[in-house]
Amino acid sequence: MSLTVQQQMLIEQRITNEAPSPVVAYLLLIFLGGFGAHRFYLGKTGTAITILILSILGWLTLVLGVGLIPLIAVVIWWVVDIFLIPGMVRGCQEVLRQRYSLGVPLGL
Repeated sequence: MSLTVQQQMLIEQRITNEAPSPVVAYLLLIFLGGFGAHRFYLGKTGTAITILILSILGWLTLVLGVGLIPLIAVVIWWVVDIFLIPGMVRGCQEVLRQRYSLGVPLGL
């Protein structure tokens, strides 16, 4: 099924309105990245929970000396996510684009 130009424009407008914002994702990464907030926002719940658990375990066991290992892992993950966020946002946009292009009513 081929979409009209008007339908394509409406799809792109909805994607712009509904897709996660890279600015918000980066702000969450900067201020709450140690808790995985940016990944929750981008729909990556599994890895967000992993980051959250690593952070909690790291802080709880820091006194024992082993807590530094999970905290270092979280910091490395945080740095890697700086570069991954644009791709994650594009992935969210593509999922929305496919969903709307495959016949979800657009109100036309």
